[in-house]
Order: sequence, then structure tokens, then C-alpha cells
Amino acid sequence: MKHLWIEFKQRPLWRKVLNIVELLFALAGFGIIGAWAIFQLGLTNNAGAIDENYRSLMSVSEIEDLKHANMTQEEIDDAWAIRYGQLAALARYYPVNARLILTAAQHSDNPLVVDRMIAAAKLYMDKDQDLDNLAGDITKMLNSVPQQQRGNVIPWMDGPEWPALKEAILRDSALIIEAGRLTGVEPRLIVGCLVGEQIRLFNSKREMFKKYLGPVKVLSVQSQFSYGVNGIKDFTARAVEEHLKDPSSEYYMGPAYEHLLDFSTNDHVTERYNRLVDYRNHLYSFIYTGCILHQTMLQWRRAGYDISDRPDLLFTLFNVGFSQSIPKADPKAGGSHIEVGGRIYTFGGIGFDFYYSGELAEVFPFQTEHFATNNRALTEDDVERIQNNMSNCKRPERGSEYKKDSSATAPATEAPDPFGIDHENTRSMEHTAQ
Repeated sequence: MKHLWIEFKQRPLWRKVLNIVELLFALAGFGIIGAWAIFQLGLTNNAGAIDENYRSLMSVSEIEDLKHANMTQEEIDDAWAIRYGQLAALARYYPVNARLILTAAQHSDNPLVVDRMIAAAKLYMDKDQDLDNLAGDITKMLNSVPQQQRGNVIPWMDGPEWPALKEAILRDSALIIEAGRLTGVEPRLIVGCLVGEQIRLFNSKREMFKKYLGPVKVLSVQSQFSYGVNGIKDFTARAVEEHLKDPSSEYYMGPAYEHLLDFSTNDHVTERYNRLVDYRNHLYSFIYTGCILHQTMLQWRRAGYDISDRPDLLFTLFNVGFSQSIPKADPKAGGSHIEVGGRIYTFGGIGFDFYYSGELAEVFPFQTEHFATNNRALTEDDVERIQNNMSNCKRPERGSEYKKDSSATAPATEAPDPFGIDHENTRSMEHTAQ
């Protein structure tokens, strides 16, 4: 060995480097061959192990589910009630897990899956007699009350109008959410205004609803006196535009919003009308609605009254208009009377009912901040994208509501369809605003 070392030292430098490289390649080759042999012999395989709780894991998976349970709707509702009671007991001891299971249960159509989730959580619990006793007491109490099969507790939601309107609103959900982002308003507030106005229209022309709106399930567009899906008057829309541009106004939303409703032509009257009376794309109706809500809230806040968390007042003020928005310490909610199913509601009351009903919360969730401030001003591209949402649908001639036939007894000229329904094309336009 010593002889080899002496011989190596006597070699020229280039020969030494070559010998070292050859040695490294040889070692790498041995390593690769050795690793391959270990792999082929299965020496790296993990044999695994049987979970010590395997019987419990198996029993959790075998808990009955609805796939094999022929349950009536009444039995399903009763099963949900019992499971919610069990979760209430679990929440007293493990609130984190109860909250997670509740959230998961809301995305399932199988109440019995809650049993599996609770049983899986219990694998890590020591035997807790107090928890079991509490869950048993709650179940016993619930079982003592027969399951009721009643409709929606809110009467106007229990008729045929609401399911049809709900589907129509979902068609416009992307536009409503976009309008909320652009105006800094919680989308659910915009929907509350929409629900109040549409329910009013649905019930003012019930025969038209039965014939068209029920089967087609589209939002009603007004084109006479008030415009669009939210019934915004021309002078109200003009006021909104002026407030956006006037920093001295009590309604001013800030510099970031000044160009939100910029016009693309010099004919503002016609363009404004076309924005709102758009049968296929309602983005502008929702933007004007969001601006009215935001501007009214700011007016009251600057007067020393914060109504940002009072949807009933916001819906009422949207309905009665800027002229009747007078900040004061004891405001009353209300607005226009709306009769549904022989019962009288107010515009503000219907909006309030929807807002806190939980309906459509998966699409329009409750937000902690109902109004946000946008600090980034719109660019020209942003404004152009908003303007590009206008469709080329056929609109009734502006001012047709004031035109009369030559006959002294002839009624005022009506729009092509009182609800603005395009019967040949009922699909919504693609949402292009970004």
C-alpha cells in the first residue's frame, strides 16, 4: 500500500488528476449498482403496520348513510335536528371540531355523515361521560317534540315568486359581485335592494309573472318612469353621477370612484337610459344601486350617524331616494308598501327579510365590513371594460311612456314587453368586467 502511494506521488500532475477522476467514476458506479440491487431485493419496502384502532376505523366507516336508508323528507329533517343537537353538545367541549364538522355538514346532503365525523373525532377523546350525557339529554329533548313539516317562516318566501326570483338572481351573481367590488359595497346589500324591487314587480303583475317570469326565470327590467332591474329613476341616476364627481358633496365616495360612471358618448341622456334599460346585461343597474347605498351611508356617517350595519335603513333609503334621506338619531325603516299573498310588507322589510334569511349565503356571504374604500383609481382600461358590458339588445324608445295615440281615449304607448323580456334570447350576456 505504501509502495502504491509513493508511486502515485511520483506521477506527473496530469496523471494524478486522471487517476482521481477514474476513482470517482468507479465509486459512483458501485453506488448506483448497489442502490439498484437493494431496490430489486425489496430491502427499501415499508411493510407498514396495522393501525391499533383499525376496528374503530372500520366501525366509523360502517355507520349507516343515506345510500342504504329509505328515509322520508320528514325523517331526514328530523335526522338533521338530532345531529345539530349532538354538535351543540360537542361544541361545549371541543368547539373547534364542532365548528369544522358543522361547516362540512352544510356542504353535505347526508345528515348521517355527521355521525361518522363525530365518531372519528371521538377516537382521540378519552371516555367523556359528561359529553355523552349532555348529547343524550339534548337528543331526548328533541325527540320529545314531533318534527314539523312547515314552509319557510318568512311568508313571502313561501310562495312561487321567490324560487323563480332566486334562480334569476343566481344568473346575475357574477355581475352583482363585480358591482360590489367596483362600488365598495357588500354584494348581499345590492341583492337586498334587487329582491325588494323584483318582488314588488312580480306581485304588481301576477298574470305576467305566471305567463313569463315563472317559466323563464329572468329579472324584470323596467323601461317606463323607473329604469332597469332595480327601478332607478333618471333624476336619481343623474344625482349619483354628480355625487361621484363633487368632492364637496356629503355623498362623495372619494377620488378612486370619480370615473366609475364615465360616459363614452356626449349624449348622456340616451346612454344613461341604455345602460339601465339593458335586458341582457344588468351590470350598470347594480353599479348604480351600489353607489346609492354607498353614498347614502356616507351622508349619514358624515352627519354623525353610522347606519352601515343597518340593512333595513339602507334598503328603505334606497327606496325613498336621496330627497328623503335626512340623517337623524331615530330613523324608521319602511318604504313602499308591497302586498304579497294578501299580506302587506314594506320595501325595507322585504330587503331585511332576505338579508338575514340565510338565502343565497353560499354565493353572497355576510361580510364583516359592509362597505370598503377603494384606494386605487380606475384606469381608462378599467372604465372601458365596464362600458363594454352594455349589450346591443333592442330597447324601447326612450320617452315612449309619454307618447299617446292620436285618439283621445287611447292609452299611453307601452314598451314591447312590460317586463323587458327578450323572448328570443333569454340567456345572460357573458360577464366581461374585470
